[in-house]
Amino acid sequence: MLPSILFAGLHAAINHLLAQEDWARVKLVQHAGKLACVDAGLFAVRLKVGADGMLETATGDEPAQVTIRVKLSDLPLILHDREHAFSYVKIEGDADFANTISQLSQSMRWDAEHDLSKVVGDIAATRIVSGAKEMASSARMAQQKLAENIAEYFLEENPMLLRPQTVEDFAAEVGKTRDDVERLAKRIEKLERV
Repeated sequence: MLPSILFAGLHAAINHLLAQEDWARVKLVQHAGKLACVDAGLFAVRLKVGADGMLETATGDEPAQVTIRVKLSDLPLILHDREHAFSYVKIEGDADFANTISQLSQSMRWDAEHDLSKVVGDIAATRIVSGAKEMASSARMAQQKLAENIAEYFLEENPMLLRPQTVEDFAAEVGKTRDDVERLAKRIEKLERV
């Protein structure tokens, strides 16, 4: 039940973006009638390009022209880094259609401010979006500071980790000591022979 709800939401979200972007629909119209399948292992989404460039839910057993295989464990990485999203997936099928899908996924952006302005007005939408961006930026900075503080704690106060330079210096000292011991052993051996 949950995957079908998610897919309905995904289908509606993509069509919402396509409705705002004429250039994207023009690109998809060139592939009208083609079917794309996003296979996440446990479930798959099958979408067909309509004659108007909008997406339709595909029914039946018609084979997909493009299959995009994605691991569920990679979804957070894909959502975090959309520009490199297609490096986390495996694509099979029609190269031209797959390339169009890739270009659209990298280029299309949701204009939250535009959609919010229809509900709360232009000024409130601008403030809400800028506030959300500031909150996201603050959360990222807090996450980075926390990671830095944890690393500093484990490096300096409770040394469970070592800096790479410290390890390299220690390895150099061990090598030097080994060489010194070998030279000393040879001197002792020489003196014993005399």
